[in-house]
Parts: sequence; C-alpha cells; structure tokens
Amino acid sequence: MPPALHTDLTAALRPLLTELHHTPDLFQTWDAHLELVAAGGLVVVKSKRAKGLVDSLFWGRAPGSSENKQLPEAIAFAAIDRFLGLSAHLALSDALPEAAVLDAAYPHCAVKFAYRKKGAPKAQSLSMIFIGFNDEAEALAYAERSSGLPLVTSRPLMGEKLHEWR
Repeated sequence: MPPALHTDLTAALRPLLTELHHTPDLFQTWDAHLELVAAGGLVVVKSKRAKGLVDSLFWGRAPGSSENKQLPEAIAFAAIDRFLGLSAHLALSDALPEAAVLDAAYPHCAVKFAYRKKGAPKAQSLSMIFIGFNDEAEALAYAERSSGLPLVTSRPLMGEKLHEWR
C-alpha cells in the first residue's frame, strides 16, 4: 500500500504554530513539544500554558556538536516553520522497529501538541513524527527504499501513541 502524504496536515499545523508564537493570548491552554532533527542539528521547542502560567524552553544542538545551547524563541520557531514549509511530508504510524533509524539526509520532526483556543468547546491534540521532503516524488522514492519503516498508509491515523487530531 502506498504511503499517505501529510502535506495538508503540516500546512494546517504551520499557521497554528505561528499563531501560538505570535499571539499566544488566543489560546487558553497549550502543551507543545517539538523536536526537529535537520542537517545534523537539533532544535527543541517546549512550551506549556496551564492555569495561566507559561513555561517555555527553546534549545538546540549544532551539527557535529554534543553540547546543547539555549536558543531564542524566534530562531526555534523559524526552524520548525521552515520544516513545515517543505513541499511533502510522510509520517510514522508507530515507533521505529528496534535498530531502525531515520535517514539523516532528510529532516524529521516529532510533534506532540495539545491546545485549546479561548472559547473553543474542547481541546485538540496531535502526536506525529513527520519526515520532510522537497517534493512528492522524493517522498514516494524514500518510502519505496525504506520498506521497513512503519509509514502511515491510511488516514486519519489513530494509534495508541501517534495520532492525527483528536
């Protein structure tokens, strides 16, 4: 079965995270944890608002380094935004099999995001691991080469740990 592309999902997630970054007052609560691995580097965004208090941490690791450093919020969100702006995305449907690793040549991002906007009837949550590509042909070629990866083949994905919007 061919893999399911998630470009529509990442296209919807991108403005939502931009809104969270620029106008957090629109959200009643949120819990965002994003980890982006790209070009040998790491960018992590952790931000939470609960009971009116906001706790955020933005850090990363440069390619070839083992030392983590705090990042400005704008730089961390810009890196995530660039990833979500790629032309095609695949997603994992489950945890990687033991000893399997994702190809470091392709950026990948783990997203665990729960939020409730002010006035919204309920909270929404998303838990996915995305792999980014320059175009759809590149994504499908990657999926063909990586037959051992548990890629999402039907949507919406509703697994125990990884899921599209709930």
